[in-house]
Amino acid sequence: MVGKDIPVCSGIKGFLINEPWKVRKTHNYLLMFDKKTTTMQIRIRKATLEDIPAIHGLVGELARYENAEEEFIASVEEYRKDFLQEVFKSTVAEVDGKVVGMMLYYMTYSTWKGKMLYLEDFVLLESFRRKGIGTLLFDAFLEEARNLGCRLVKWQVLDWNQPALDFYEKYRATIETEWWNGKLFL
Repeated sequence: MVGKDIPVCSGIKGFLINEPWKVRKTHNYLLMFDKKTTTMQIRIRKATLEDIPAIHGLVGELARYENAEEEFIASVEEYRKDFLQEVFKSTVAEVDGKVVGMMLYYMTYSTWKGKMLYLEDFVLLESFRRKGIGTLLFDAFLEEARNLGCRLVKWQVLDWNQPALDFYEKYRATIETEWWNGKLFL
């Protein structure tokens, strides 16, 4: 077999792909092969302070995708400060040592259900989509919520983002359409 095993984050089952982009469970390692059978190493892990510029850049990519680039005003320095103060946490996906995806989330509370993990942003570079990496990231997020004793995870998705809606449908997620979002800029 081509390639070498690399550990994935705690609590996440590894996957072995020996046909282009087909996944099957194995032990706590991850090995993926592209269509040319060259090896692509993927690692899902908790973000560190060194990842903040890459996370910030991915959020910028998301803002462009959503046609809202002018609304993205938070700086890398603000991200660093807030990360150090544990305002948010993040899990990243690395391919061959480069961050290509991330999830940014934080703890919140549902007065009806109890502890809840809120997924603020979930971004994967377009060239790395449909390779199972998004599934690994989302599974890591769900595992984190379970480990924290959450009863619920929640996020928003734009009504026109059909690829994202299709992705969440695979998880049998409830996509609410009856609530309106409120916000005030301070």
